[in-house]
Amino acid sequence: MKKGILPLIIFFLITTRSMANQLFIPMDEVQKNHLKAYGLAFWVLKNYDTEIDWLLNYRGGSFSMPVTQNFINECIVRGISYQVISDSEYDTIIRQVKHPDANMDAVKLQKAPKIAVYTPKSARPWDDAVTLALTYAEISFDKIYDDEVMQGKLPEYDWLHLHHEDFTGQFGKFINLKSTNWYQEQKKEIEFIARKYGFTKASELKGAVAKKISEFVLGGGYMFAMCNATDTYEIALAAQGVDIVETVYDGDGSDANANAKLDYQRTFAFKNFKLEEDPYVVEFSEIDNRYEERGVNEANDYFTLFEFSAKYDPVPTMLTQNHSNLIKGFMGQTTAFKKQFIKSEVIILAENRASNEARYIHGTAGKGFWTYYGGHDPEDYQHIVNEEPTDLNLHPNSAGYRLILNNVLFPAAKKKKMKT
Repeated sequence: MKKGILPLIIFFLITTRSMANQLFIPMDEVQKNHLKAYGLAFWVLKNYDTEIDWLLNYRGGSFSMPVTQNFINECIVRGISYQVISDSEYDTIIRQVKHPDANMDAVKLQKAPKIAVYTPKSARPWDDAVTLALTYAEISFDKIYDDEVMQGKLPEYDWLHLHHEDFTGQFGKFINLKSTNWYQEQKKEIEFIARKYGFTKASELKGAVAKKISEFVLGGGYMFAMCNATDTYEIALAAQGVDIVETVYDGDGSDANANAKLDYQRTFAFKNFKLEEDPYVVEFSEIDNRYEERGVNEANDYFTLFEFSAKYDPVPTMLTQNHSNLIKGFMGQTTAFKKQFIKSEVIILAENRASNEARYIHGTAGKGFWTYYGGHDPEDYQHIVNEEPTDLNLHPNSAGYRLILNNVLFPAAKKKKMKT
């Protein structure tokens, strides 16, 4: 009797293994490293002629792909939780996901996007959460700056990230830190590039760069911005041809009627805002919900992701995939967006109800897409200049960082038309 059991077990294992041809990557609470899982998906798309299923709203937005030993090895090396399942098991999952009454769907990821991060060549006294996330997840990207944008290189990329960058030409409004080496280096670098392209002031260069980025999006590109690259970019679009910069930054005064001359038709997200005219106040406009106005602190600062229809609104659903819909808040030079200044067609992906602010918003422009995410670093509540960068080895399951990486994979998806 016992002699017959062993061959039966071996036969069962062999048969089961031969049927197991899907590598399933759970993205709920059982996943050991959510951030690395995005990197695995990107690696497969970039290096293999293989499509990946992104199972929206199924176990936190899980991934599935044909199983190979190479893929399994990568999961092991990267510390990613995975399961090898049979065709029949996967068919059961797909039937569940595709059921008309289930708010789930399967989206095909087809090609790894080519990624650019807009960042200066000179040293910076702060880190960039997206660069940290991409590096930790082992997702390849190029660094570009004003030179590359002005040279017309943006169409070479699918996805562009902007972070802690001032597009108004006021050098972050860090005039009180003008004696520091990094401030002087940043100012020197930007003014040098401005002269190279025939501009007399940094604000003129940044306005031209903002316009080229707008053309990139309108032409079908995807732009993701965080922190003060969100509102300063919008201000630069609205203020094309208007001097909004005070003497301390560029040697001449601003237009006294600047606020009346802003053109909100050029902006993607915001309307009817007024500029912060005091050059010594480290704010740019009314858009940002300032610390003293928010009424929350580190202990009770949370924002909530909205739930969208996976079958009818796949884009916002992709952008909000997570194992938690309640995200710990974090600050930045631009932390959050006042709702009264958000255009009606913009989709609010997440909000803090206590402070009546939007934290994560998305929209279309021409043939392209944009997303803005308020705050500087999802795992550093109040990032300070020259502070050590966040070590993501300590935060492999960060729900706040997952939102960044949703945006990275979104351009890889076979698009369905959004219906809301």
